[in-house]
This record gives sequence, C-alpha cells and structure tokens, in this order.
Amino acid sequence: MDYKLLLEELLKLLSEGVYIVDAEGVGIHYNQAMADIEKISVEDVIGREYSKAFPGVPPEESTMFRALKRGEATRSQEQTYLNLYGKEVTTINRTMPIKSDGKIIGAIEVASDITALRDMSDTIQDLRSGAGSGDGFGGAAVGDGGDGKLARNTGRSKTRGGVKKYTFDDLVGENPLFKAAVEKAHKAATNNASVFICGETGTGKELFAQSIHYASARKDKPFIGQNCAALPQALLEGILFGTSNGGFTGAVDRAGLFEQASDGTLLLDEISAMPYELQSKLLRVLQEDYIRRVGGTQDIPVDVRIIATVNEDPLKLIQEGKLRKDLYYRLNVVNLSIPPLRERKDDIPLLVKRFLSNNNQRFGKELWLASDGALRTLEAYDYPGNVRELENIIIQAVALADDDHVLEEAALQMPIHAEVSRRDIEGWNMKDSLPDYLDNLERELLRETLLREGWNISKAAASLGIKRQTLQHKMKKFGFKEV
Repeated sequence: MDYKLLLEELLKLLSEGVYIVDAEGVGIHYNQAMADIEKISVEDVIGREYSKAFPGVPPEESTMFRALKRGEATRSQEQTYLNLYGKEVTTINRTMPIKSDGKIIGAIEVASDITALRDMSDTIQDLRSGAGSGDGFGGAAVGDGGDGKLARNTGRSKTRGGVKKYTFDDLVGENPLFKAAVEKAHKAATNNASVFICGETGTGKELFAQSIHYASARKDKPFIGQNCAALPQALLEGILFGTSNGGFTGAVDRAGLFEQASDGTLLLDEISAMPYELQSKLLRVLQEDYIRRVGGTQDIPVDVRIIATVNEDPLKLIQEGKLRKDLYYRLNVVNLSIPPLRERKDDIPLLVKRFLSNNNQRFGKELWLASDGALRTLEAYDYPGNVRELENIIIQAVALADDDHVLEEAALQMPIHAEVSRRDIEGWNMKDSLPDYLDNLERELLRETLLREGWNISKAAASLGIKRQTLQHKMKKFGFKEV
C-alpha cells in the first residue's frame, strides 16, 4: 500500500489546514486547506524550510520551532503573522513533534483560520473601548440568543449610542413563578453580589441581567455582555483579560472586558460553554480581584460585578464536566431561575399586548388587540423557544397584517411539531405524491425552526443538524427570504 498517497488523499478531505515538516524543518506535506488559510500556494511551502516559507514568524514565537528544536507540543495557540506576501493571517495552531525511538524526525501542525473572527473581535473591542463609560453604556450587551449580536429590542427599552438598555419595566408577567424571580432580581439590584441566572433559551436572561444592573448603584457604569460560546478559548481569554504586546505573535496592548467593565457589570452568557481551563482562570480572578493580561506580567486590580447565565440545569452541567463546581458556588450567591413560557401561559395575553404595541410603530400597523380565538391558539402551544418564539410569531403576524385592528387566529402562522406523528401519516392526502408530501413537511419544519430561532440562519442550521449553506439552499428552494 502506498501510504504517502493515502496520506495525501486524506489531507485533501480535511477542512483544517495541515502542515508537516521533516527533521530539518523542510515542508513535506501541506494541504490545500492550509494554503487557503495562509493565502499562499502549496508550491510556496513544499520543499522549503519553514522559516523561509514563513519569514514573518520570529523563531521565538514559532510553534514549529518549539516542536522541532525543543520537542514542545502546542495544544492551542493563537498566532497573527504576515504570510510570504505580506498579508496578515490569524490562526489557532496545534503543533506536535514527531518522534521515533526518542528522536525528533519531524513535526505536524494543524491550523484553523480565525482571521475574520479576530478582525471582528478587535473591532468590537475597539468599539467597546471607544464608547463612553460614564453613562452606563460603556459596552455592548450581548443578547440572550447567544449569537453574539447586540441585544434585541423586545421591550420598551431605551437606546443610546445604538446599545439597548433594559429595565424592570421590560419584564412583563403576573405569573407567581415569574413574579418571584422578578422580586428576587429587585433584591439583587440592591447589592454587589454575583448573580447566577438559569433559564432556557429565549426566557429573557439578558433582560433580567440588564434590569439588575440599571437598578443598581453601578447603573452609571458600563454593562458589558459576552457570549462564552461564541469564540474559541484563545480568543475568549484575550477578550476577557486583555492582551499584552509580545504575548503572542501579533499581540498588541489591549484592555479586556474586565478592565472595560471597571466599576460596572460583566455578563458572561452561557458560561458553561467556556473551556474548563479558562473557567479555572476566571475563578482565580474572582477570588483575587485582579487580572493579568495574556502575555503580560502586571497584576491589574478590577472591581466588576459578575452575572453569569446557563440554559440548562447547573448541577447537570457540573456532572457532565461542563461547569466547574467551585466556579458555580463562587458565582451562585444570588440564584435566579426563570420559568419557561409553558409554565407561565397565563402571561401570554400580557406578552401579546406588549409585542403588538412594540411592533405596530415598527411596521406602521394598528393591531391593538388579539381575538379570543387567537389567544386560545397561542396558549395551546408549548413554545420550545419560549418568549422569544412567541415574539417572533407576533412580529410575523404584524408584519404581514393589512389594515386590521384585531389580531385574528387566521393571521397566526403557528409552528408545527417537528416529529411526523401517526396522525400526520393518516392525514396524508393520497392525491399528493410522496415527494410532494415530504416537501410540505420539510417546508413546515424549516419555517418552524427559522421562526423559533428568530430567522438566525446559523442557529437554525445548527438546530436542524445541517450546514448553513444547505439551509440557505433549501430556503431558496421553498421561497423563504433571509431576514
């Protein structure tokens, strides 16, 4: 068997970049994915020593140098460098020495391209740093949706500088479970204790977090939110704690979120998605009240209130090894549990009234109330996407309304259940071909998922277990337009 040919074919299948050098550092394998990442050709690397193929990487900062000359493995390291043609590239590298009988005979490097992600991160950091920190709007609030976007305007929120500000006035509901959570949040606003918020996706964790901040003594200081699931560890660490010039290739002096949120509040959304090792570093910061920038040596005191959120049972997350027990108990000084909408359906009429009011002006409509039939239909559904899903249903109804003043049942496009039940099969119109019937089911499943995920293509694709491009193709097939 030709193992070299087998390896070359295997490397073609990988989406990650792979670079293999011999004992002298000369490139012997370099796949097209790596060439695309580093924006050079395969011919620029094969047969050349790595230091000549990548002259923009100093030896002391080269993961390949450490692997070949020192036998050191690099598990995950961010590198920003200039390629052979002077173009800046940012990657996350994993580099391993290859040994035989204790002797280094080569090295292999696997890289992921995060150039665009790093550029976006730097832009967000600069925007956050540039926003005034003395008016309570010193940072962007990341929405509960977990997509890294600015918080969505779902209530009567005030805005300034493009950042949404939510208060307790935006928390709508009279359900006893919900009111108990709101009352506890009010009490949390009177002190500086850490807050741990537990609630399913779409229940309003972001609104609770901001409400606590803007009712607290820190209300005139920054509120900054970061979704911990949105970025890889190497980027997230630098964003949280800042970076120091020389800390890694291409690093510059930049304050992290802890410094930017000084005297204010830092929301760590989906904290269980933070890598376990980074959770340990966060715990140390919370215990010692100072941070050290990535690559830095100076201890910087910080005074930041932490609000953390998860969308699953924290004890279950601890058992699964996704959340450190010591970090949980350190953050869980004030615990808030937000009930899902299916447990507070008596609040649906109030929420519908609010959502109609919010979106009438947005779409230039005059839908002022919902009919009894519409409310019965809305209350019969279980809302896996919670309040956000209900809001999306109302937004769609308002956007497509004519000159009506009452929201009728017929105007609601309610999701169907994803499962094909026996009733579905028995209800199959035998006049339809099987492909047509399956197309109809697929169309409804796509529409339901898109509606539940707020027409966020990436989240809907992940929920369906398909690629983003595949979902976009199917949307085009069924005539769905991206919002």
